Amino acid sequence: MPTSVPGVITSDGELTPELRKQLEGLVAGHQVMLFMKGVPDAPRCGFSKAICEILRDKHVAFGSVDVLADDRVREGMKLYSDWPTFPQLYVRGDLVGGLDVVKQLDATGELMTALQPHAKL
Repeated sequence: MPTSVPGVITSDGELTPELRKQLEGLVAGHQVMLFMKGVPDAPRCGFSKAICEILRDKHVAFGSVDVLADDRVREGMKLYSDWPTFPQLYVRGDLVGGLDVVKQLDATGELMTALQPHAKL
């Protein structure tokens, strides 16, 4: 997945070490982390708004990163996660997926199992 944004990949197509370290820090910043377009109180796309609503309906505390605020983070996360779109939901450092995956997990009850320690029931 090539990118034209400087400082994202090395000549061998890997994330630069500096960016990898930054992204790892962002992912680990909260037990539940959402990489989204906009911020939870002002999402900038319908998919980001919908995933925020699901998390809020479940009373889940989560951190967020606005991928539109930094081209390097936006392009780097696509490579880091091997997931080309946003939003991207991480729980305890592991990628859960985007809105479609979160909706499927919610429909089967598996979402609450994954989020259980972070939901205020």
